Amino acid sequence: MDDYQLVTSSLCRSVTANGHTVRLEIYRGPDTDWTLEAVDEFNNSTVWDDLFATDQAALDEALRTIRDEGIESLIGPPSSVQ
Repeated sequence: MDDYQLVTSSLCRSVTANGHTVRLEIYRGPDTDWTLEAVDEFNNSTVWDDLFATDQAALDEALRTIRDEGIESLIGPPSSVQ
């Protein structure tokens, strides 16, 4: 498994709206479709269940989610330091 290489899309980016920022991570394995993950300012991760045929399709879905449901739908609770 040491030779398993993730391919990261050049479309990865941070998006800020309503005072919140999420990092959109788009990646795939060598023989898989694209995975979409949003990481919020508290390091919470939201990973879409569906895979995407292209990295652009994944980015479009993330931006649609932010537009239609609000960036807050991708923000989890602050992490509590014990």
